[in-house]
Amino acid sequence: MRRILPLTAALTYALASLGAPAQEARLPDIGSSAGELLTPAQQEEYGGMLLAQLRHYDYILDDPLVEGWLDSLGTRLGASSDNPRQSYTFFMMRQREINAFATLGGYVGVNAGLVLAADREDEVAGVLAHEIAHVTQDHVLRAVERAQKDQLPILLAMLGAIVVAQSAGGNSSDDAAQAAMVSAMGLMQQRQIDYTRSNEHEADRLGIQSLARTGYDPMAIADFFGKLQQRSRANGASYYGTEAPEFLMTHPVTITRISEAKDRARLIAGNSHAAVIAPGTSNNPLLPQGLQVSGGALKSGGTGRFEFARERLRALSADTPRDAVQEYERLAKTGKLDPAQRYGKAIAHLRANEPAAAIDLLQGLLAQQPRDEWLELALAEAEAKAGRHAAADARFESLVHRGPNDRAIALTYARALGERNTVAAGKRAQALLRPLLPRSAQDPVFQQTFARASEIAEDPVRAGEAYAEAAYLGGRPEQALVQLNTLKKRPELDYYARARIESRIAAITPVVLELRRQGVRDEVLDRR
Repeated sequence: MRRILPLTAALTYALASLGAPAQEARLPDIGSSAGELLTPAQQEEYGGMLLAQLRHYDYILDDPLVEGWLDSLGTRLGASSDNPRQSYTFFMMRQREINAFATLGGYVGVNAGLVLAADREDEVAGVLAHEIAHVTQDHVLRAVERAQKDQLPILLAMLGAIVVAQSAGGNSSDDAAQAAMVSAMGLMQQRQIDYTRSNEHEADRLGIQSLARTGYDPMAIADFFGKLQQRSRANGASYYGTEAPEFLMTHPVTITRISEAKDRARLIAGNSHAAVIAPGTSNNPLLPQGLQVSGGALKSGGTGRFEFARERLRALSADTPRDAVQEYERLAKTGKLDPAQRYGKAIAHLRANEPAAAIDLLQGLLAQQPRDEWLELALAEAEAKAGRHAAADARFESLVHRGPNDRAIALTYARALGERNTVAAGKRAQALLRPLLPRSAQDPVFQQTFARASEIAEDPVRAGEAYAEAAYLGGRPEQALVQLNTLKKRPELDYYARARIESRIAAITPVVLELRRQGVRDEVLDRR
């Protein structure tokens, strides 16, 4: 049932747009005309709306280090795509099903399960390159256009779901509604997520090219597809609770397609080698002819963080902290844990509020890999949780000095300070976060952390504004509007604060009004 919720929310919003006439509301009107393409701004708005609703139902795994790794990987691939000017928003889903998808506006989601299923970063890069190609070639937009002709059947199915829910009554009404929505959701998913065979082959071809340009193994797409196909067939067994990886359901893979992808990869790899003029010589037309560069500069390769990112995801995506610890205990029975797995186990202990166990593991790892940022950051967090504030602060401050304005360092340190609940800690956290304000308008994790820092620093106006932004970005625009209208009544507001608040109220109000017109209300506010 948990897997149905975000899709239901996304479908509700999509249908609201499909059925709405053109108007001045900020929500995109997907169904204004069967032959009209959405503007880039509307596509971006739709993607942001979907992401907010996924956050609202707690499907997004918001972690600064994982997000930084995924964004670094995706951004490099996007820069090597056929449309390097396209902007992207990459986000991690906490689900362990193997899946990835792209939607309007360059929004690309990856399930934790896909990363856990990969043996190397090239395979994750291959899937991301494939999804990026769906964006650059407007496959997603064309799928939305094809979905428009199904508007009436889907709306009728949704009406049927409402009738079923009302007739069920009692506590079972929500379950009945969600069960009845499955058929309508299936139709929408089929039209909006599935691609034509030619789309898939085009995405394979362009994805392989992007892999090669970025320095990854161009064979990785075919290798990963083959691996998923084998796992789905092996003894009829399930993988992470599904009979077949969800990625294969929306991106059907055949032996022929895998063979063609391998052939393309070999061809591209061969052409790449043939294009090299001389060892160490750049053939980049933007550089002076004959310029000598190192071999490493010709090929960027991986981020160097895949193994740690995968194990961090394993710890953070488990259903409970205790489940994560037990998962590593089971892995240890099959053989000695490698450094990345020991790091993941430390994160699992940290999440389970067992800082002493985490400290032991992390100190051993740092002895082998001194000055590793991920290890030091985790150790500082564990020391803070263990009450060793002086040691934690010294380690955090050293990291801040080495990486000023680093998002992961600033957010982790600020959260640790927020747990102390003192004015001094709040002011230090504010100072850490303020340099990030200009680029964090769409960052709900930042907004929530800055709100907490401002709250304990006795800065209620800034706290109120940030809490409202976090609510808005988390799919609760109606709650954000209530908070801002309440904040506007505070007597200590100066001219600038009042202007900021009124500007946000003016921007959010049309969104809330349009959602209300479509019958979408904040369930928490409605229960009051």
